Parts: sequence; structure tokens; C-alpha cells
Amino acid sequence: MPYPLRPWLLATATALAATASMAAPVPQAAFTPLTPIHAPDDHWDFAQWDAEHQRLLVAHGKDVLVVDPASGAVRGIGRIGYAHAVIPLPGTDRILVTSKLDDTARILDGATGAELNRIAVAKDPDATVLSADGRKAYVMAAGAGVVSVVDLNRMVETGRIPLKPGLEVAVLATPSLLAANNEDADEIELADLAGGTAAGTIPLPGCKGPTGLAMAQGTALALSACANGQAALVDIAKRRVVAMLPIGLGPDTVIWDTAHQRFLIPCGQSGALSIITLDRQGAHVQPAVATGPGARTAALDPATGRLYLPSARMAPGAKGQPKAVVPGSFHILVLAPTR
Repeated sequence: MPYPLRPWLLATATALAATASMAAPVPQAAFTPLTPIHAPDDHWDFAQWDAEHQRLLVAHGKDVLVVDPASGAVRGIGRIGYAHAVIPLPGTDRILVTSKLDDTARILDGATGAELNRIAVAKDPDATVLSADGRKAYVMAAGAGVVSVVDLNRMVETGRIPLKPGLEVAVLATPSLLAANNEDADEIELADLAGGTAAGTIPLPGCKGPTGLAMAQGTALALSACANGQAALVDIAKRRVVAMLPIGLGPDTVIWDTAHQRFLIPCGQSGALSIITLDRQGAHVQPAVATGPGARTAALDPATGRLYLPSARMAPGAKGQPKAVVPGSFHILVLAPTR
């Protein structure tokens, strides 16, 4: 029969427990919010940091937002049929934006906003990635299930790589191997860029509706963000999932933060930024950071570590219509890494 704990022992144990609780370190948030940047209302999709010109680009419904975070200046350029992806073209002051509703990719002058060319591509152009040398753009045509290859010097489509419908975010696994999430098939599609052919698939068991995708620099590891609150850590070279990790709901982007060796996953439905770090022991889920409604995409300035997340409150639309942005609510959240 156990002996009852004496009163003084009980008091001592209680005091020690309280001391231990008080001494336990409180996890520090990975980011600190700064003053948000307000911009005109519209729907939005991908954001991209333009390091050469120290500016933020946002695919912003009917135009492209060009944002100078230093001054807070915001301007809209182009007339787009629902902007999906936007990327700066290296060595130039040109911007490529995919236009969903008319199946084109537009080249805009970043200084004047003038449209330099309108390139016909396959149906439903969405996410886009540049070739390793920056001379080509690979446009994921989600509806057609192909990759449109665009020559950026000639500003024309030069070929199409047949994959499957449902293509989402893509990355270059190697200079000649493209890996693209397939939101409909719950897998990663591979494309041989040199041969212009499909190169197999990587099934993602346990991952429903993969969208965002990023590679950990210097490794064969990619993280695929799934719609069911999971992320698949994938070894592209070995073509297999190595871990499933919990994240928030409603992700649309994954960003690799080289300076901190971590994946950043904005989750719009949860209103939180999921964070997964990598080290020699593996992948580790860190405490999430609160963001805001709809903050599902983001862009990282690697020089400062600041993260920019478009966000807005949404109101229910008419039956069969998309939700509308609540007037005056569109803004860009700014998060600075906590030192």
C-alpha cells in the first residue's frame, strides 16, 4: 500500500513543479508582423519576389501588382484575363504573367506596364517555372494537361510536353527534369525537358489535392502541400515519399527559405503559416504563425527574410459564382523573421 505524501513533501513538489513550469522556455514565434501594405481590391493568385528590382509582384485578377515595399508604392500594370502566375525575367525589366481566361502568357514591361507580346499557350495556363538558364518558361496548362514551352527571347511557344490534366506548381528537380504537382491525380508528374516527353510519376499516398511545391536547395527533397492538412516530403531522385507531415488547410504555395533551412507553407483556410525545418535528423514541424484569411500564397525576399502574403476577406458570391472580395479588405501581410 503506498504511503500518503506528507504535507511538506507535497508543498515542495508543488513548488518545484511551478518553478520548472516557470523556467520552461516559451517558443519564440518565427516571424513578427509588420505594417501591411494596402492595395486595390481584386482576386489574386501567385506572388513573386523580384530580387533584381527589389520589388514584389502579385498576380492580381485583372492586372499585375508591382509593389515597392520600401516606399509602399503600389501600381497595377497590364490587362489580364485572370492572372495566375507572375515571374520576373532575369536580366531584363520584363514580367511574364499567365492569363487563364484567354489561354495566353503575356510579357509586360516592368517600367511602363506596356504589353510587349501576347503568347498563345495551351488551355488554362497556371503555374510557371523558368529553365535553369532563364531562357525558357515552362507553363503548366492545367486544363490541357500539358507543359507549354515558351522561348523568352523570341516570345513564342515552341513546344508542348504532354502530361495529365490537373497540373499545379512545378519545380526544376534538375536542369533537365521538371516535377509538377497534379492536383487531380494526387501525384507528381515528371517531364524530361531535354527530350520533351513525360518521364513517369511519383504517387503521393495520403496526400489529397497537392498544390504548392518547393525543392530544398542542394538536395533531392521536395515538399508538396496537400489540401487535406498534410504535406508530403518527397525524394525526387528515389521517386518516393519519405515522410508525411501535418500542416494547415488551404495551402497553395510552398517556399524554401535557404537562410533558415525551412519550408514555409501559407495556409489560407487556416489563416496560418506552417513551417517545416530540415536538418541531419530529418524534418521537423515548427509552431505555426498566424496570418490572415485567404493568405494562401506568398513571396520571400531572401536578402531580408521578409515574407509577403496577399490576403483579403471574402464574401459569399451569388449561386454558382466565385466569392467576392470584401471592399477595402485586400492587403499584403508583411512578416519579418524574428531575430
